[in-house]
Amino acid sequence: MTKPTTLGDLKQTEWASPARIHRTVKDELRENLICLLENGSPLFPGIVGYEDSVIPQLVNAVLSRHNFILLGLRGQAKSRILRQLVTLLDEEIPILAGSEVNDNPFAPISKYGRERVTEQGADTPIAWLPRESRFVEKLATPDVTIADIIGDVDPIKAARGGHLLSDELTMHFGLLPRANRGIFAINELPDLAGKIQVGLFNIMQEGDVQVKGYPVRLNLDVALVFTANPEDYTARGKIITPLKDRIGSEIVTHYPYTVELGTAITRQEAWLERSGRPLKLPDFVAELIERVAFEAREDKRVDRRSGVSQRLPISVLENVVSNAERRTVTTKEKTVVPRISDIYAALPAITGKLELEYEGELQGPESIAKDLIRRAAGKTFESRVGGANVDDIVHWFDEVGRSRSPWTSAPRPASRASASSPACSTWWTRWASRPRRTRAPWSRHASWCSRGWWPRSGSRATRSSATCARARSRRGRGTARPAAEGEVRTSSSKRSVSGRRIFSASPLSERPWASSSAAASCSSSRFLSSSLRRRCAPSARAPSPTCCASAATRSASSRSC
Repeated sequence: MTKPTTLGDLKQTEWASPARIHRTVKDELRENLICLLENGSPLFPGIVGYEDSVIPQLVNAVLSRHNFILLGLRGQAKSRILRQLVTLLDEEIPILAGSEVNDNPFAPISKYGRERVTEQGADTPIAWLPRESRFVEKLATPDVTIADIIGDVDPIKAARGGHLLSDELTMHFGLLPRANRGIFAINELPDLAGKIQVGLFNIMQEGDVQVKGYPVRLNLDVALVFTANPEDYTARGKIITPLKDRIGSEIVTHYPYTVELGTAITRQEAWLERSGRPLKLPDFVAELIERVAFEAREDKRVDRRSGVSQRLPISVLENVVSNAERRTVTTKEKTVVPRISDIYAALPAITGKLELEYEGELQGPESIAKDLIRRAAGKTFESRVGGANVDDIVHWFDEVGRSRSPWTSAPRPASRASASSPACSTWWTRWASRPRRTRAPWSRHASWCSRGWWPRSGSRATRSSATCARARSRRGRGTARPAAEGEVRTSSSKRSVSGRRIFSASPLSERPWASSSAAASCSSSRFLSSSLRRRCAPSARAPSPTCCASAATRSASSRSC
């Protein structure tokens, strides 16, 4: 079907009927909403969790032909709901071609439209305006002027057309007149200056506005909708009372009441359909991510007046999937499977969306984010495994799993082990048979055996110099001969495979507490504590072998070979 292009052709269609000519935009919204309700069609697709709370109130406001405001914290789909009001408009409507205020061809409100129809009559050109172009949105900021919303006098138009400044043809229309026969939305209404709020309620009630002192009558047909933060909207002085009085309905939004609703919203909004490897997202991971937002909304360290946006779990889920994807690419796996540990990689998506109280500022956002993850993991575990007996699992990891560990699989010796014990010999054999690059974890155990104590015994044994030499010959490079009787051996500087220093860098003969008479006895006690040195070695005389032996035996913390 060919659409009319002139006013004469338009008069031959249903648009020329009195019902269509006098139908306002609020009547249009009401009629189309009733049709959707009769057909059972979805009203606001993509809006989850508002079926029994916000949407019924919104439907009542539209059916009542009210200007309404949505009050809610950030991340509660307020702007999205306003944008979806476009679906309640007609597919397209006829307007006068060239009109800045979308003049109705049968009842133009601008001087330009009236003169155009008077001059051309039935040949007046007609244009068709799609419903997407009938929605005008403005974010209210303190620097918004009356010229941005209402309009201003344009001296260039006056000069070119030879008009007086008081002539309506010299006016440059703002956003509100350009939204004529459509929907005009203002986000964060309390941030508008009082002067602009006065201009708004004049348009809403009387329909006229003054520009630069010149009265201009504009009978606008527009549906006004707003959004605001509840605290700012109710604060005295933020919004003038006459404007609040002219807003028909006040609808309060909210965050999801249950974790299941929040998870559904997060899965719907997050970017998960990615090219490359397939994604398998465990349900408990998605639930844990959603519980992070729930825990943050209940935390006293987070500013509740600012709220925790639903964008937080959406961003966290995207970061978690990205971290799992990075690991999958690095390890050359085939499927992307997020883990609990991946949530800690999404801390930047949490810390940037939390407004903290004074106590929270002292602890730091990262510390609070980790605590929220820990608490969310606990709640998720309780919701899925709550009431189950997990004592056996904990016992296995504490006792059975430890006994099967390669460090504790060998039988525990009844007394202090020495390098010549069967257990140490077994460990020396295992350590020597392993490749050199994998000896690091075993080197510490081998060092324990050479020092004469078992990892689980908690003490050391006094060693003879000959035993020390055997241990060094097994652990070091080359062959070390046993120390001869009365010989003072110099302990060279060496390191184990794991990089730890295992021998002193200075010879025993150069130490002030060592002497030739005590060398045979004290060479086995390679690392005596400083307290033992002072007790065994006064400044004027050398220690006796009996002193060193008895001191090393009495002290449980003596660092013998």
